[in-house]
Amino acid sequence: MDTVTYPESKVVRFIEENFIPLRLLSDSKPYSAKFNVKWTPTLIILSPEAQEHHRTVGFFGSEELIPSLLLGLGKYHYENDRFDEALIRLEQLVAGYGISSSAPEAVFLIGVCSYKRSHDPKPLKDAYEKLNAAFPDSEWAKRAYPYRLL
Repeated sequence: MDTVTYPESKVVRFIEENFIPLRLLSDSKPYSAKFNVKWTPTLIILSPEAQEHHRTVGFFGSEELIPSLLLGLGKYHYENDRFDEALIRLEQLVAGYGISSSAPEAVFLIGVCSYKRSHDPKPLKDAYEKLNAAFPDSEWAKRAYPYRLL
């Protein structure tokens, strides 16, 4: 990723605007053990308290890295009950990177965040319908399958 993905200006800009990046060798002790890093590259999105919210292992080009990082930001906000902020990031991912491998999970989480914010089950059914139409074989369509009954 050092020679292909990280040097791209849009990746540099996205990371600088959204993260405090820390780079460690995969065998750096004690962090490799503390965060269970077994392969490189491993990217982990942590809270300021070092709580993990998202992890990727392996190579990503910029068209997959940025949506994966957006998903991580969305999950960070979701897991901290900041549903409006989560929705901003997740909707940004779907709007700009709707065919990325991160998009199905983002669609699922948009439904969940919208439900948790409003307690209206309609966004859950909407998420299922979007997943079934755009990503019918994804694990996220399967996880949303019960929402079709709402």
